[in-house]
Amino acid sequence: MKKNDVSNTKKSSPPKPTAAEMELMRLLWVLGPATAKQVHEAAMKERPEIAYASVLRMLQVMHSKGQLRRDESQKAHVYAAVEEQDTLQTNLVKDLIQKAFSGSAKALVLAALRSHVSKEEREEIQKFLHGDDK
Repeated sequence: MKKNDVSNTKKSSPPKPTAAEMELMRLLWVLGPATAKQVHEAAMKERPEIAYASVLRMLQVMHSKGQLRRDESQKAHVYAAVEEQDTLQTNLVKDLIQKAFSGSAKALVLAALRSHVSKEEREEIQKFLHGDDK
């Protein structure tokens, strides 16, 4: 590993990803370690107008922020998320609970249930709460 590889010297969590960075992070979690070309091809399925150069630049920026690891052993660099999906999502939810809901997870859940849950999801949640999710 190179001395200046941020992921190797990380002491605290990388900065929270922007919405655009989350989009690429989500693709990398699905793809696993991937080249910029592979990430670009996956991104084009949802956003056909996205340019390869934009994807590459964003991956490079995310690497410099410590959000991605980069394997430089091959001609095409391979990028991978530093944090697992569950870990990052949990940290983002904790931050949201603190900032937007004064530390109340209950307030977050109630807000989500009021406006962002389909009937099917509500039934799934009900089963989970009653221990019927097996």
